[in-house]
Amino acid sequence: MSDRTIDPAIIAPGAIMTPPADAEVEAARDEALAARRGFRQLLPRMSLKLALGLIIVGGIVLFAVLAPLFTQNPRDSDNPALSPPSAEHLLGTTKLGYDVLAQLAWGARGSLMVGIVAGVIALVLSIVFGIIAGYKAGWWDEILSLFTNIMLVIPGLPLVMVIAAYVPGRSWLMVAVVLGITGWAGSAVVLRAQARSLRSRDYVAASRVAGEKTARIIRVEILPNLLPLLAAQFLFAIIFAILGEAGLSYLGLGPTGSITWGTMLNEAQSGQALGTGAWWWFVPPGLMIALLGAGLSLINFSIDEIINPKLRLAPENARRVRQARRAGRGVDSAHITNGAEE
Repeated sequence: MSDRTIDPAIIAPGAIMTPPADAEVEAARDEALAARRGFRQLLPRMSLKLALGLIIVGGIVLFAVLAPLFTQNPRDSDNPALSPPSAEHLLGTTKLGYDVLAQLAWGARGSLMVGIVAGVIALVLSIVFGIIAGYKAGWWDEILSLFTNIMLVIPGLPLVMVIAAYVPGRSWLMVAVVLGITGWAGSAVVLRAQARSLRSRDYVAASRVAGEKTARIIRVEILPNLLPLLAAQFLFAIIFAILGEAGLSYLGLGPTGSITWGTMLNEAQSGQALGTGAWWWFVPPGLMIALLGAGLSLINFSIDEIINPKLRLAPENARRVRQARRAGRGVDSAHITNGAEE
């Protein structure tokens, strides 16, 4: 008998032969890889400032979450007054005997909650009055832009001070809402310009021709391309809210009945901490505000490298210039643009 290859169709005449799916699998794999590369392009590159910012912010968040579990009641006045830092009270006590470390831990929770709530409110309002106005155009753009321009010319901090002065029983939530409502206009202007630019892109026009609804186009086609900018605006709103709350609390217009870093500074100021030399009372909250602002700013700078191509290509251009100078070619940095030599 001869050795022959048996055709499967002869063995199973009713079977349906399907062509190999290697091409489809390869196409699907390429599409998945392209999607992952596109998503990675939206993420900031790991750098020293990004790593440092993440460490600072992450450490403060962990401190706010875990430290209150291991400290005493921040309103416990059974401690000696104005006691300097010691083994029993690591950051000393206040004029009323409150433990500064306990107040710092609970104040971290309060300040972070104010910043996050105000940031979310400002981000939502900037999306509504910025992206929707930029995409819809027409009378939608006119009405929303008019309201945005009105909010731009109204000074934010004096308005917050007036509102806080006439609202009795101010909670941290009320202060956060007021700060969020008064801090979105600048971001809305930037998002409106970007949305108007994206509105003229071919893929957005194709979605409109295909009959896609406006809400889906904004959600699927517009927002993903604005994620780095939205993240930067959100971080800026958090910084603005935390600094704004600290300023209001220092002036006595902050939340009542709540503990934040700003209320700690206000109590230290009213308790003559500087005059009595009780540095441990006002230095820790001020230092925490500065550290959090610096950490968020470092992360924001890293996100700016995605939004601004010049910032994204600057490290590579500088490296090429250094290599050229070490090679003795005397290349000037002005002759290298967009990562290539002209």
